[in-house]
Amino acid sequence: MKVDFFKRKTINLDIGIRCTLLCPKCNRQRFSSSGKKVPGHDTTIKEFDTITDFFKIVSFCGQVSDPIFNPNFIEFLKMGYNKNVKCNVHTSASHKSKEWYIKAFKSNPNATWIFGIDGLPHTSHLHRINQDGEKLFKIMLLANKLVKSVTWQYIVFKYNEDDMNNARELAKKNNLKLEFMASSRFRENDPLMPKKQENYLVRSELWNDFYVTKKNRT
Repeated sequence: MKVDFFKRKTINLDIGIRCTLLCPKCNRQRFSSSGKKVPGHDTTIKEFDTITDFFKIVSFCGQVSDPIFNPNFIEFLKMGYNKNVKCNVHTSASHKSKEWYIKAFKSNPNATWIFGIDGLPHTSHLHRINQDGEKLFKIMLLANKLVKSVTWQYIVFKYNEDDMNNARELAKKNNLKLEFMASSRFRENDPLMPKKQENYLVRSELWNDFYVTKKNRT
C-alpha cells in the first residue's frame, strides 16, 4: 500500500545539537573531523506544540545529538502525555543526574525509552566514548519501573560479541527487553567489525521475548 508522505502520523526528530559522547560511528563526528559546526538548533516548545498537532508518534532519535540535552525535553514529554502523542526516546548519553531522569520518567509514564549500551555496562564506553555504562544501566533499571516500555539496545562490535550470552542472562535477570543490532556503518577492515559474520549481517531473530536482532539503519 502506498503511503502519502504528507499524511504520515509518525516523525523522527533531532531536537538539538549537543551530545557528550564521541561515538566514532556517529554522524556528528563527520562535522567535528572536518572542523565544521554541527548544524541545527534546540527545538522550541512552540515548535514541538505545532509538530504534535500533526503527528501521533514522535521518536527522539538524534543523528547528531542526544535528546536529553534539549533544555525543553521534559516539557516535551509532558506535552506528549497531555496530547496523547506516543513518545519514543533513544538515548545513550549518561550525563544527567538520577533526579533529572526520575523527573523525566514521571513526566510521561507512557513513553518508550531505548537505551544504547553497546556491550556489558562496564565495556560499553569502548564505542560510546565518555558514556558511563554502569550508571546508565542503573538508570535503565529505574526506567523499567516508571515508564511503559524500556529496551536495552546493544550494537554488536568485535569487543562485545563474546558477551552476548552474558547480556542475555543480565537482561533476563532484570526483566529487560534486549535488542541486538547489526550496524550498517562498518567499512572494510574496520577494527570494530565483529569477527563472526552472523553478527554483522542483516537478520531478524527473537530470543525468549527478550531481544530482537535487526539491521541498524539509523
